Amino acid sequence: MATANDRAVLQTIFNPSTPFGDIPGLDEEGEDDEDAQGDGDAFPEELLEQVRDLELQGVTAAESGDVSTALERFGEAVRLLPERASGYNNRAQALRLRGDVAGALRDLDAAIRLSRGRGRAACQSFVQRGLIHRLQGRDEEARRDLEQAARLGSAFARRQLVLLNPYSALCNQMLCEMLGRLRNPGHTGSG
Repeated sequence: MATANDRAVLQTIFNPSTPFGDIPGLDEEGEDDEDAQGDGDAFPEELLEQVRDLELQGVTAAESGDVSTALERFGEAVRLLPERASGYNNRAQALRLRGDVAGALRDLDAAIRLSRGRGRAACQSFVQRGLIHRLQGRDEEARRDLEQAARLGSAFARRQLVLLNPYSALCNQMLCEMLGRLRNPGHTGSG
């Protein structure tokens, strides 16, 4: 069974630009994805443990660069518990690694729908889908997804929202220039 620390490591592997501690509920010992959503009793415990083990195997495979095996393990987890959002989110990450953006988006949509937009899997799915939208130049869709992730506790999503805000970027630039002038009063910054 994956611990909170295991999930933090997996998050770091699949999303290296995400801060290590940017996982809602990480400090809540013993709280699983489903429990955070209130549907932890929805799946038989034995099957849930089997699926978690498959997901861990998938992460280990992806970690070692074997994306094909990772996709097999995540796919098997999804087949065993097709109503569990986490499996789709994990498979979407592996699909992105393989370059299958359309497949990743389908799985992210499924994860968000199954999680009802709540919990850790939803948060990670909103971030991931938001980043895909951003890379595809669909900033408004990216903003909507990142706002949802930020509401679910993602500090990474909040930082991405700042980057999407042109006024915020301009203010940050002006603040940096002002601080530079304070540090070097004799330097005008124009040469």
